[in-house]
Amino acid sequence: MSFNEKVVVVTGAANGIGKEVSMQYAKKGAKVVMADVDEKAGKELEIHIRQSIGEATFVKTDVRSEQNVQNLITEAVRLYGTIDILINNAGVTRWKSPYELSIEEWDDIININLRSVFLCSREAAKYMKQNEKGGAIVNLASTRATMSEPHTEAYAATKGGIVALTHALAISLGEDQITVNAVSPGWIQTEDYESLREIDHTQHPSQRVGKPIDIAKACLYLTHAENDFVTGTNLVVDGGMTKKMIYEH
Repeated sequence: MSFNEKVVVVTGAANGIGKEVSMQYAKKGAKVVMADVDEKAGKELEIHIRQSIGEATFVKTDVRSEQNVQNLITEAVRLYGTIDILINNAGVTRWKSPYELSIEEWDDIININLRSVFLCSREAAKYMKQNEKGGAIVNLASTRATMSEPHTEAYAATKGGIVALTHALAISLGEDQITVNAVSPGWIQTEDYESLREIDHTQHPSQRVGKPIDIAKACLYLTHAENDFVTGTNLVVDGGMTKKMIYEH
């Protein structure tokens, strides 16, 4: 599955899932523009990719800021001429009782996780629609859009919003040949995978906890030119957990 010469923008790229997504696109021949507030980790990843994998550039970006997002997109176009693919991965979670969660904390999570998806998609689509074959957008949602643990209200609201925003954008941008899909990860262990317990793995129908590469592969599938009939969908990548009926005995 080649992405030679494709220009890919990844937000939240410096660590975790975003880091793996960036490396996988670079391995497939893409020119990757990586956005994150973590400048140190972002610069280190840029050096790593350039030295051993392929083409990548880091642009420090606070996705809460419209001006920062506009700068990210214009910088990507300045460097590489266009944008073909956007992966909206940036996100945070804060586990806090709804009795204690301040409105400022609520707004901050909404702005990082949800508003950024709209801002980045809007700005990138302005250039994608000028491409001969449009473009592709993938938004990172979560299985927490439809199921919850206590004290995750703001996070759950953003992920549910991302799923809804995804199908709305898919309809609005379809006439410009831009596909828009979501990926909803389940349990994805981003570090220290070997420390997981057997029960962590075996409770999954897949018999293992997920890895960032599982999400990267979903992004590659949804953004490949041959899969342009897939749009407006939410691809759940969770080892089957959301389909598992669970009772306490």
